[in-house]
Amino acid sequence: MRINSALQAAIDLTAGAAGGTACVVTGQPFDTAKVKMQTFPDMYKGIVDCFVKTYKQVGFRGFYKGTTPALVANIAENSVLFMCYGFCQQIVRRIVGVDRKTKLSDLQNAAAGSFASAFATLVLCPTELVKCRLQAMHEMQLSGKIVQGQSTVWSVVKSVIQKDGPLGFYRGLSSTLLREVPGYFFFFGGYELSRTFFASGRSKDELGPIPLLLSGGFGGSCLWIAVYPVDCVKSRIQVLSMAGKQTGFMGTFVTVVRTEALISFAGVLALYSGLKPTMIRAFLANGALFLAYEYSRKLMMKQIDSY
Repeated sequence: MRINSALQAAIDLTAGAAGGTACVVTGQPFDTAKVKMQTFPDMYKGIVDCFVKTYKQVGFRGFYKGTTPALVANIAENSVLFMCYGFCQQIVRRIVGVDRKTKLSDLQNAAAGSFASAFATLVLCPTELVKCRLQAMHEMQLSGKIVQGQSTVWSVVKSVIQKDGPLGFYRGLSSTLLREVPGYFFFFGGYELSRTFFASGRSKDELGPIPLLLSGGFGGSCLWIAVYPVDCVKSRIQVLSMAGKQTGFMGTFVTVVRTEALISFAGVLALYSGLKPTMIRAFLANGALFLAYEYSRKLMMKQIDSY
């Protein structure tokens, strides 16, 4: 059976949703630690201290605060990302002047992934804002920045609408775009380069689960190493704006570098608070993401080919 563009887009969207689910289930506790350490670097000495204090103060459920919006965010982001990735690959083929069935180079795939991430940002930003606020709510109360926090997704959503209106969900949009567009160039580039390495002249489609896990982990690691400071600024904008008007990307960036020099030896290092849990999560969660994506996509393509 010949697969048309609409059917291919539906397959990519569904496989992306499966990948997004696997990503959250695998990496949520590390993502929670990342947001806490990014937003309040002076509260935690490191990843172990963050895990211990979170468990003592909030219990095991504290590691899964924001899981619902995280699931929505990742399913929505990866569905749109992988659906648009397929379209953007076709656009890249037209730009370079090759047939639509021609395999793209690793660099061309990286460019397609970068273009696709701009569309995914529009669905990611609102859900990530809710997730980050839930994850850092306890610290906002401890620091005295807010008097009473919200403990549910709906209470955070209602608070944003009442305070800032619908556009309030897009606080941190510019920093999210600054993270996603270059980040996904390294994400897809690292993934495809790693798959090329493991394939060693064979077809990439023949790779087993271990090479796919390792390739996904490598791609995720490339993304976060490249754009982590931008993500740190984004988290602060989205969380600290709960307490009042927060400066934009450049204002927050300069504030972190200037005011936190005493905390972290050099102000610029404050932009890397929470990097360790991020890198652990990046390898595990993105390995699971690509494994779920590739296998669910193969399964659906096989089912359709059988008709």
